[in-house]
Formats: sequence, structure tokens, C-alpha cells
Amino acid sequence: MTGSWYSGNAADDGKNTRGWILGHFIEPTGDVRSSNDVEVKWGIHPAGDQRAELTSDDQRTTMIVLVDGVFRIIMERQGDYAVWGAGIDHSW
Repeated sequence: MTGSWYSGNAADDGKNTRGWILGHFIEPTGDVRSSNDVEVKWGIHPAGDQRAELTSDDQRTTMIVLVDGVFRIIMERQGDYAVWGAGIDHSW
């Protein structure tokens, strides 16, 4: 990392932050990836993998980008995405 830019690998960088590569989960020690405004998570979920419970009363806007596989909402092609606003309970 140099100044206000960073280059890395999502899988490597997210190992110690449960997949989060941008957001308030990153220590704010001058790291450009530390942000209270935007959060990005890299996750790979094997077929059949489920979250134990819904995320409820979330007060952030959420965006999902499908890289590979099929997502139940509308995502079937690489690059498909969905966005929803605060207060929408969700899970993976």
C-alpha cells in the first residue's frame, strides 16, 4: 500500500477479516481500504452452504455481484448483481 491506493488479492486480503476487503472491518491505520461509507466482502460459498440466520434490520445498502455459479434472486450470468436498501433481511 502506498498513500491513497492499494493493490492486492481479495482471497488473501480477506483471510483475517471474514472476507471483508473494504470497510470498517479494516483497521484505520492509514489503510485506504478502511471505510465507514463502503463495505466489500469477498466470499466463496460451496453449493448448499447456508448462513445460520438472516441479517436483520441492517441499515446499509447491500450489493451482490455474482462471479460464478447461480444465485436465487436473479443472478445467472457472470457480472449480474442485485442491490437492496436498508431494512431488508437477507442471508446467503
